Amino acid sequence: MEFGIYTFVENTPIGDTGQSITPQQRVHNLMEEAELADQVGLDLFAIGEHHRPEYVSSAPPVLLAAAAERTKNIRLSSAVTVLGSDDPVRVHQQFSTLDLLSNGRAEIMAGRGSFIESFPLFGYDLDNYDEIFAEKLKLLLELRESERITWEGQHRPPIHDRGVYPRPVQDQLPVWVAVGGSPQSAVRTGSLGLPMALAIIGGNPAQFAPFAQLHREAAQDAGHPVPAISINSHGFLADDSQQAKNDAFPAFKLTMDRIGRERGWPPMSREQFDASCTLYGANVVGSPQEVIDKVLHQHELFGHQRFLLQLTVGSIPHKKVLKAIELLGTEVAPAVRREIGVAHKGTD
Repeated sequence: MEFGIYTFVENTPIGDTGQSITPQQRVHNLMEEAELADQVGLDLFAIGEHHRPEYVSSAPPVLLAAAAERTKNIRLSSAVTVLGSDDPVRVHQQFSTLDLLSNGRAEIMAGRGSFIESFPLFGYDLDNYDEIFAEKLKLLLELRESERITWEGQHRPPIHDRGVYPRPVQDQLPVWVAVGGSPQSAVRTGSLGLPMALAIIGGNPAQFAPFAQLHREAAQDAGHPVPAISINSHGFLADDSQQAKNDAFPAFKLTMDRIGRERGWPPMSREQFDASCTLYGANVVGSPQEVIDKVLHQHELFGHQRFLLQLTVGSIPHKKVLKAIELLGTEVAPAVRREIGVAHKGTD
């Protein structure tokens, strides 16, 4: 199984201080996070796109390009590229350039986005939110196939036999599709033969198991090999369970309560948070052994090939984040891979 981390480069007040660091310092911290993730053997470092004041991630390809120069082996991805409010041609060009800089380590994780700020910012109509995404995703996939393209759709000017450059190091840029709560999105992703990044950030993960089945069945029905699945979760690690929850809760609460005020959710209580950190909850927060147990439990549900963790749901002191990355790479990932490997050998 592949392991990685993703971030939206949040810059919210830290702990009880009420103070945020500067955007410059947050970006420098981000580079240290990417560098350490590479050093401890994680497989993927991903940066999501947001256009809100509490995030420093409106331009993930730029940040990923900087990380490419600080790393050697780790793959570099968006998480996600909000494709509906972007231009697939520019997305392909940007990530092809990242692929050149990183010697073939670039990926794209495309999604519809959980926030809408980018649509009015870039002049797109939300009325056709899903239709625009579907059309642009198909264009992005066509751009992977050939350097010259002729294309016409409903939501972008046509392209008449134009070359799109540069081309990446890889034969084709890997494209994953991020899926939240829509079964239709899981089916569409499978029918295109694309790997799915399934976001589980609330509820009981077992409730999402049908999404994995729909994804696999749609791929098989369309004649594709069964594509990979990633589980993307919120979480945090520390040496012991209580410390992990104490470190993570203030940041989680600040972030979730802010979103909740916008969407009509009640404030998060500590009891709710602790319940979400149990084996059957959505948040992957705890000691290395608790995280190992939770990933293995979810692997029984989904049979996934990749696990990504958002360690900073809100700002947590940088040293603690680095410690969490170290624990994920040096303790959790090797243990899970050994356990899954033994299980696979036992069924041969």
